[in-house]
Amino acid sequence: MPARLALRGITKRFPGVLANDNVSFEVKPGEIHALLGENGAGKSTLVKMIYGIMQPDAGEIFWNGERVTVANPKAARKLGVGMVFQHFSLFEAMTVLENIALGMDSKIPARELESKIRDVMDQYGLKLDPQRIVADLSVGERQRIEIVRALLLNPSLLIMDEPTSVLTPQEVDQLFVVLRQLAKEGCSILYISHKLHEIKALCETATILRGGRLVDTCDPRVETSRSMAEKMIGGNLKTIQKPAGRAFGAEKLVVKRLSMAGSGHFGIPLRDISLSVRAGEIFGIAGVAGNGQNALLLALSGEEPVSDAAAITIDGQPVGDLNAKRRRLKGLASVPEERNGHAAVPDFTLSDNAVLTARDRLGLAVRGLIRPGAAKKYAGDVISTFAVKATGSEAAAGSLSGGNLQKYIMGREILQKPTVLVVSQPTWGVDAGAAAAIHQAIVDLAATGSAVVVISQDLDELLGLCDTLAVINEGRLSKSMKVSEADIDEIGLLMGGIHGETEAAHAA
Repeated sequence: MPARLALRGITKRFPGVLANDNVSFEVKPGEIHALLGENGAGKSTLVKMIYGIMQPDAGEIFWNGERVTVANPKAARKLGVGMVFQHFSLFEAMTVLENIALGMDSKIPARELESKIRDVMDQYGLKLDPQRIVADLSVGERQRIEIVRALLLNPSLLIMDEPTSVLTPQEVDQLFVVLRQLAKEGCSILYISHKLHEIKALCETATILRGGRLVDTCDPRVETSRSMAEKMIGGNLKTIQKPAGRAFGAEKLVVKRLSMAGSGHFGIPLRDISLSVRAGEIFGIAGVAGNGQNALLLALSGEEPVSDAAAITIDGQPVGDLNAKRRRLKGLASVPEERNGHAAVPDFTLSDNAVLTARDRLGLAVRGLIRPGAAKKYAGDVISTFAVKATGSEAAAGSLSGGNLQKYIMGREILQKPTVLVVSQPTWGVDAGAAAAIHQAIVDLAATGSAVVVISQDLDELLGLCDTLAVINEGRLSKSMKVSEADIDEIGLLMGGIHGETEAAHAA
């Protein structure tokens, strides 16, 4: 039986970059096949050619044994190729239903389409209201739209680019059940993920790229996560080094009974949130996507000030009613979960993006005038310190791969040496090498006496990185617990909202 998809000698060049260099591999019918590589290894370019977004400069693509030219995404879908992108293609002012309708190649009556969407969501356990406006959805909820949209097309090959980045372990398990069932029915799956334990659990074959070239094809079931990561980076994977016997200092960030109304019709309000983070401490906030994480980040960063100044203090100074700029002058730095458009402006250069958050603390702008030399030097320092793959400080932020842009954004904030760092999804969609670098940078920052808050839907990340942990659910924050004493089952119940019932019982 011929391969469902076969690539032969695929090559793609961009100015100054050889993105794919004579890449050949195949995906069999019904096979779940992993495509691995660091950010910038050429994975995204390769799948864009399979999906018809780009054309190869050399090489051939075969579909069920026949040579094909995939002229555009519509042609790919006609062949039977579906794709779930890491970066979402959604119109924020439209509903979930309207966005999915736009992705369908044939016109389906709205009521019929909504029925099909609800059927798929019920089958997958993906909770989402088709009538909700996309602008009001979290990143995790937006990702569910892309998954549903692809599955509605009944694909013969489903390409999944980081599909579980912000899903809970239970949601990942549910998705894997469906993917395995699709594979049994003959659908091939090309699965791109940086979560190597997922690859081991799900995939039968893994193709590994490094620097645009194929370096290995292996069976992930007999590999270790570390061995695959080291093949990806071409060297030894660094283990996070935490100083032994770490002691914490005085409270740096204190939040007392913080409440804030939800934004928009479906925004999650914050309810009576209290926490404290000491110097040298890394405080993790776990939770399922869409439970108030975005609102909490906005409240802590100053993008959404509150009327009660004392609700948030930094080094004992009330800052609750201060905006983001004034909080930064008090020593706070923050990184929102959305890289493109929020943490960075894609069309701006890296040096211009440095000015956006470091202009006041580092003097990159004086009396309203930008100091280009200082901005370029600082951007260059971030690039070199955090090993960001970019052509220089004048490269557009949008030209960087997701992981390299995340390293740059994290580095931009960390090198400002903030008193308090608040970061959401620090390694979302980032490969093992970049994730290890970001985690080590957070640990090193805390070791200098900074207080760090990490908001993440990746529970494994929080358990490996943090000293203290709390769970957010429906805008409420649980009591904090030491990570060394944390019970995974209890955390899972808290993520599911059981803490509300428990607290009510205690109160009674």
